[in-house]
Amino acid sequence: MNGTGLRPAWLALGLLLLSLLLLVLGAGVGSTGWESVWKILGQEPADPLAWQIVRDIRLPRTTGAWLAGALLGLAGAVAQGVFRNPLADPYLLGSASGASLGVALAMAALGVSPFALQGLLRLGITGAAFVGAAAAVLLTLVLAKGAHNTMRLLLAGVVVGVVLGAASSMVLLLTPEIMQAMQSFMLGSTAFVGWSACLLMAAVLAVVLLASWSLSRVLDGLALGEATAQSLGLPLAPLRMLLIVLLALATGTAVAQCGLIAFVGLAAPHLVRSLVRAMHRWLLLLSAGMGAVLLLSADLLARWLIAPQELPVGVLTAVLGGSYLLWLMHRRNVQEIS
Repeated sequence: MNGTGLRPAWLALGLLLLSLLLLVLGAGVGSTGWESVWKILGQEPADPLAWQIVRDIRLPRTTGAWLAGALLGLAGAVAQGVFRNPLADPYLLGSASGASLGVALAMAALGVSPFALQGLLRLGITGAAFVGAAAAVLLTLVLAKGAHNTMRLLLAGVVVGVVLGAASSMVLLLTPEIMQAMQSFMLGSTAFVGWSACLLMAAVLAVVLLASWSLSRVLDGLALGEATAQSLGLPLAPLRMLLIVLLALATGTAVAQCGLIAFVGLAAPHLVRSLVRAMHRWLLLLSAGMGAVLLLSADLLARWLIAPQELPVGVLTAVLGGSYLLWLMHRRNVQEIS
């Protein structure tokens, strides 16, 4: 790892402070202005409509973006550790294609947009996305005959992703009226995240973070190679399977609530490794924090750039994440030449 010598605890503190700042900023970005927020913080009477917008729209959206980013960052760190590949991302096992197919099938049946639903219909769409992502990962594991062979698992994930992606395209071809609504899901959005979704993501984040943190020794062993990990007396097959289940749970939950958001899970662990030298005990926690900061920053930028309209946050993360990886590749090429 190419860390700069920064202590992990200092980076964690910096990410925490930056997260708090972004959460406060997220409460004030919008048409009602900052005046209502200052009045609320100063315990002065505020416009009831403005306060309702802050409480029921901005705060859950901002909190949801932070939580979804944390889930994707954590899932990216787990994926890169399990596959011992710095280019692994949370969607590697076909979960993105599975979620898209699940949403496409649900929308074809319901005939509605995933981000215009309320109540049970909204839960039906997000549930379909989660079930589709989980089913895709399960199918990948079946085709790979377990999780003991990482190369077979990677190839199976590619095959499942391509096949399920083709199936989603077929559903869109047969029901073209859902194409515009599907585009909203494919590009990613945090605009319709509510407090119930935030509670769900917070609960899943707590479970996945604690479970993966307890398995950080397994990831450290895998980083040194299969033989080294086995020499530590670790039952690799069941533990790797458990890590993949945690990866799928985190990814499926974030995708179900916010759609497909690119590069956050891939870039967050890279950024952490470029700043600190840390074992997975710290890397998992810091990657979650970095992913949260990245997605929340992108969400605020997407809301501000062309206000009062907004860009799909998934498009912005793809542009920024792709630019970062290109810059990283260029820097490494320059270092190799010199």
